[in-house]
Amino acid sequence: MAKNDIIVGLDIGTTKICAVVGEAKDDGLVDIIGIGTSPSTGLRRGVVVNIEQTVQSIKKALEEAELMAGCEIHSVYAGIAGSHIKGFNSHGVIAVKGGEVTQKDVDRVIEAAKAVAIPLDREVIHTLPQEFIVDDQRGIADPLGMAGVRLEVKVHIVTGAVTSAQNIVRSCHRSGLDVADIVLESLASSKAVLSAEEREIGVCLVDLGGGTTDIAIFSKDSIKHTAVLALGGNNLTNDIAFGLRTPMTSAEKIKIDHGCALAEMVKVDESIEVPSVGGRESRAMSKRVLAEICEPRCEEILALVDQELIKSGYKNQIAAGVVLTGGTSLIHGMQDLAEQVFDLPVRIGFPEHVGGLYDMVNNPKYATAVGLLLYGAEKRASTPGGGGGGDFRIREDNVFNRILGRMKKWFVDIA
Repeated sequence: MAKNDIIVGLDIGTTKICAVVGEAKDDGLVDIIGIGTSPSTGLRRGVVVNIEQTVQSIKKALEEAELMAGCEIHSVYAGIAGSHIKGFNSHGVIAVKGGEVTQKDVDRVIEAAKAVAIPLDREVIHTLPQEFIVDDQRGIADPLGMAGVRLEVKVHIVTGAVTSAQNIVRSCHRSGLDVADIVLESLASSKAVLSAEEREIGVCLVDLGGGTTDIAIFSKDSIKHTAVLALGGNNLTNDIAFGLRTPMTSAEKIKIDHGCALAEMVKVDESIEVPSVGGRESRAMSKRVLAEICEPRCEEILALVDQELIKSGYKNQIAAGVVLTGGTSLIHGMQDLAEQVFDLPVRIGFPEHVGGLYDMVNNPKYATAVGLLLYGAEKRASTPGGGGGGDFRIREDNVFNRILGRMKKWFVDIA
């Protein structure tokens, strides 16, 4: 198996770390050939707080994935999330040299759009073109080869805290991995669960993870808005542990097995067994009580997402409604509650667009890992020679190195 054919998506999440190994096929499809998961203990709300614990979890997930895939993993596409992630729209304009738009013009106009003041403690993670405008002709997806004298671009820029990105890269390096690229998790999940039609007519992806809730709004096949909320399934587990006076591990199991986001969907006479703390005997408790603990927290998370939708100004443009994904979306009644809160059609998004061991990743909790794999495959296909190197680099601490790098780039451009 050629090394270049292997692509790995590494989802470094708050509750689990998941590595999905894929093999790129000649027809452009990706076959899943291995998967490894490990409980995550070194992250809080999507941000690394203990590098050593994170490294151990990554290594465990990698060993499992390597064993199943029968190959060694050297390079990964890693996801990034957390409340430090900020997205905003920008606009760039240039004059076209020679009357025809070339690749250099496209690169220059995107650079012009990126020329905004960004604080020193933040790093640009993605610059995502929304549309190009050639001489007032709007809605152009690819302007290459078009005649014109003025080229404009609208882009969505995603930034994150430099230290958070550095800690993810360091955790991977200490696990013996190169990072081909760092990818916003909601952008990755969208690759796995959204259809082309949904992205075209307008859709909101809500990735309900353990520590964060990631939001991405698409319209006319381009990303319009991104946001990350520092709330997720772990908040629900804490509520259950506190409300039912049970250990966290038991609360997590109760949430997965019996949790319900709508109390009215649970019969009053149904009961569950709840383990007690400190070696006391287990108790029988009404399932309705559990649902009454879950419903307010689920409603709070969805209401905050709805506020973000309204604030973005795109709520009226998402005709395809909302797609929920991530492990927390599997809680019984979540889809029905979301339809009430958003007043829009809602569906649960399962990973698609992959072959091979598809049944092993056919679960919303693997949406980000599968999406990272698909992002990597797309990146490989667009890189000449099929190389796997990404464009993400940790910002150099040394200003001299930065200036030297720029000067080298100028000389290359002149040559």
